[in-house]
Amino acid sequence: MSTLNKKFPRLLPTPIKKGMKAADLIDGSFKAYNGGRLAEACKLFAGKMLAEDGTVGMSLTGALTPAGLGRSAIVPLLKAGFVDWIISTGANLYHDLHFGLGMQLFAGSPFLDDVTLRKDGVIRIYDVLFDYDVLLDTDAFVRQVIQGAEFQKTMGTDEFHYLLGKYVYERERQLGIKDTSVLSAAYQCGVPVFTSSPGDSSIGMNVAAMSLRDSKLLFDVNRDVNQTAAIVYSAKSKKSTSSVFILGGGSPKNFMLQTEPQIQEVMGIEERGHDYFLQCTDARPDTGGLSGATPAEAVSWGKIDPDTLPDCVVCYADSTITLPLLTAYALDRVKPRKLKRLYDQRDVMLEAIRTQYLRHGSIDKITHRTDLAAPKKGRSGRSVTGTARGSKSKMAKK
Repeated sequence: MSTLNKKFPRLLPTPIKKGMKAADLIDGSFKAYNGGRLAEACKLFAGKMLAEDGTVGMSLTGALTPAGLGRSAIVPLLKAGFVDWIISTGANLYHDLHFGLGMQLFAGSPFLDDVTLRKDGVIRIYDVLFDYDVLLDTDAFVRQVIQGAEFQKTMGTDEFHYLLGKYVYERERQLGIKDTSVLSAAYQCGVPVFTSSPGDSSIGMNVAAMSLRDSKLLFDVNRDVNQTAAIVYSAKSKKSTSSVFILGGGSPKNFMLQTEPQIQEVMGIEERGHDYFLQCTDARPDTGGLSGATPAEAVSWGKIDPDTLPDCVVCYADSTITLPLLTAYALDRVKPRKLKRLYDQRDVMLEAIRTQYLRHGSIDKITHRTDLAAPKKGRSGRSVTGTARGSKSKMAKK
């Protein structure tokens, strides 16, 4: 008799029936190829990433919010406590504003005449259509809001989006709508929202324009780098898990994964990498287009804990297909979690990692630890030539 049955489950899918729930369909019928990977992704997310109050970060790349996925999937995940912090492209956050401001987007076609659309004042994002005034009105909202006194300073993008989300939430209340905007939901749930490239979107463009009118608003990208690392370090130092849920790739993916090298390589604090890695993408690693490559490659950078590598899943499928299914599965299989409200703890977390960096970090080269065994007690991550605290580096003396 074959030994396969001792190592692998039998491939015997459940017949699809009328009225079958999405979660049951995934468990019963998604058995092979990327259907199988999606089933693995759902079980990883629901069974391990959300277990024991682990911290889950989500990265958003690609035009997801214009397609309505903010309202349909991301907001429900935030409200259920299934996503604790976010890194997004600025474009996703900008188009998210349309929904929070009660503006209309339409399901169209990718085969329309764009010259005619331009003449008619219609914007097309593949098969999503909306009037040009949607952009102009959204721009005006951003410019009016950031004139406020609370915006006249340098701040991290998480603080900026929290304040902006507060105004979107108020506009939702005025319009009598709810649960339409990721930024509004993140504000209400205390979920920090960062963008890795704040100048690369219409939000950043409007902030830049207002600087010509003497606005004092500036983005503190240094704080963003340290703050995101602080979130991960806070979770791991409490013996909890840190998971990444990556939609697409690009800069948000790398910004989320670089938190571990920031902790280990730059700050000299011993760590082993994120515990769980889940990515939905249609990019390929062999062309260099996977933006940070596979979980296995990420182990070599210290981004992923090698002990949990077998649990890491990459599903090579469109996020507009996988995200709704993953959301439906998680909401069906897992009870809502208590909100962590990480935004409210941002200063405490940042000070905690700052303290550890000054204790273990160095201006000189950090001693590299190749042993992947459990970190030992003591300061094995310190530089041979001394730490930044209380000593000057040889370079500084020159």
